[in-house]
Amino acid sequence: MPEYGYFLSCEEFGPADLVEQARMAEQAGFQALWISDHYHPWNDDQGQSPFVWSVIGALSEAVSLPIETAVTCPTVRIHPAVVAQAAATSAVMTGGRFRLGVGTGEALNEHILGDRWPPLHVRLEMLEEAVQVMRRLFSGEVVNHHGTHYTVENARLYTVPDEPVPIDISGFGPKSTSLAARVGDGYVTITPQDDAVTRFRKGGGGAKPVSGGTKVCYGTDRDECVRTAHRLWYNEQLPGEMGQVLPCPRHFEQLRPLVTEDMVRDNVVCGEDVDQHVAALAEFADAGFDRVYVNQIGPEQRAFFDFYRTKVLPQLPQ
Repeated sequence: MPEYGYFLSCEEFGPADLVEQARMAEQAGFQALWISDHYHPWNDDQGQSPFVWSVIGALSEAVSLPIETAVTCPTVRIHPAVVAQAAATSAVMTGGRFRLGVGTGEALNEHILGDRWPPLHVRLEMLEEAVQVMRRLFSGEVVNHHGTHYTVENARLYTVPDEPVPIDISGFGPKSTSLAARVGDGYVTITPQDDAVTRFRKGGGGAKPVSGGTKVCYGTDRDECVRTAHRLWYNEQLPGEMGQVLPCPRHFEQLRPLVTEDMVRDNVVCGEDVDQHVAALAEFADAGFDRVYVNQIGPEQRAFFDFYRTKVLPQLPQ
């Protein structure tokens, strides 16, 4: 049966709020933390985007829960040698309780230095090479690498954990899922699809952990919850590759009319129906996930944690 964790949203909350949410998550009985890694929020209403590595440093002192980025892009905006140093330090600060979740990223966050935004097949090549570079650096040895996409010369990480940082790879389609199965220490995805889990496990992932996450909006007024989820996270209902190719929050805001409140009502658990909340997380367990993370949309954070502590978590498959 899976572990259940809380998903900290750096797009929606500032550093102090995120640390306080982590404390409440631990007190409520959640077993792990995910934290997003973005340069921009998806839209201005979300309104935040702190530097994830600074927040992880604070979290390492505030809670004893395992922490994972969901997910970091180590290919364009930040060189993988720098990500490796940040991840190694995070692992040391958390006493080995840190996992590095990585993915191919989005133009929203990665285009900011003016670099070309590559097509998916190139981004997958870059991600695989970045993983190779980071793994070599986690050894604490001097690394020289002259690859297709990255150069590293005389680089050595002096602050490293006792064990190399596990690298989980995010994937939504068959190509990225196959990459995760081949080179990842685990697999990260969002939707509870058992065919993706099967593809990962049969493609070489075996018994490595599969993690997924979902968003909910708890509150006593379901209609108000729907409006909140629509205002803050309508972007999650946009189809196709828009999430990967649009470069600015304002572009997502221009697409807001495409997403109706009814679409959110049909696709996001909103309100205080315990059975709906339990079913949303149990769906991941039924699909074979090892870890399931949930994020509360909007300001009702303390009420959400009380609700999950007393009514939801006790009913989930353990």
